[in-house]
Amino acid sequence: MTDVTEQGSGTGSQTEPAAATPRSGSRLIWLVVVASLLFTLFAALGTWQVYRLQWKLALIERVEQRVHAAPVDAPQREHWSQVTAASDEYRHVRVSGVLLHQHAVKVMAVTELGSGFWLLTPLQTADGSIVLINRGFIPSLSYVEPQPPATEIVVSGLLRISEPGGGFLRENDAAGGRWYSRDVAAIAAAQHLSSVAPYFIDQDARPQSREASSVDRAAVPPIGGLTVISFNNNHLVYALTWYVLALMVIAACWWVLREERRHPN
Repeated sequence: MTDVTEQGSGTGSQTEPAAATPRSGSRLIWLVVVASLLFTLFAALGTWQVYRLQWKLALIERVEQRVHAAPVDAPQREHWSQVTAASDEYRHVRVSGVLLHQHAVKVMAVTELGSGFWLLTPLQTADGSIVLINRGFIPSLSYVEPQPPATEIVVSGLLRISEPGGGFLRENDAAGGRWYSRDVAAIAAAQHLSSVAPYFIDQDARPQSREASSVDRAAVPPIGGLTVISFNNNHLVYALTWYVLALMVIAACWWVLREERRHPN
């Protein structure tokens, strides 16, 4: 009796291996729902980037047409409120008037000729309104432009939208005369100018400057025609990234469901 009891006791102490619990149907349903939502989201983001790509290519084409078109009259005072970046920036325009050299300001710039400044000079038109003209690049703050007699001139160039706030990670300092962006309203206020257009004009290069080398051009400031026209266009990369993520979600969901069918327990 003693031997039998001990044997039975030993047998009862052994632990049976736990059976594998199958993945519940509700968890699989949730997996499919979440995967569907993520796929829809990523696919929608990819499609949105495709539309953005089409919009950017159309914008670049419009700007190219504006830049190389013959100059037209710059928007006058009654049309200033209608000037926008979408409809007018980089439009080739012309304006006539008298330069107010005494109100010129220098704005920090980095160009193909190196670091220096833009020389912004107000131009007063026949009706008394003022347009800021970016005469071009100058190498240093010590540059002093010869001031010819106040005669009416015609300036052609690219219409640019005001750049408020500052640049180069610095705020404009109107009181100290330190400018890091071409902020039309702030410059006009600092120079006590009224009836100022909400845009400025990047003056075209002078005819003799276009044919000169970079070294020669640097010797005849202010040097116009240095406007850099560049648009970030990474929309195709973004679209492909979102579409790849969408496909990865579907692939992962398919793999999990396949494994569940192969190993239900």
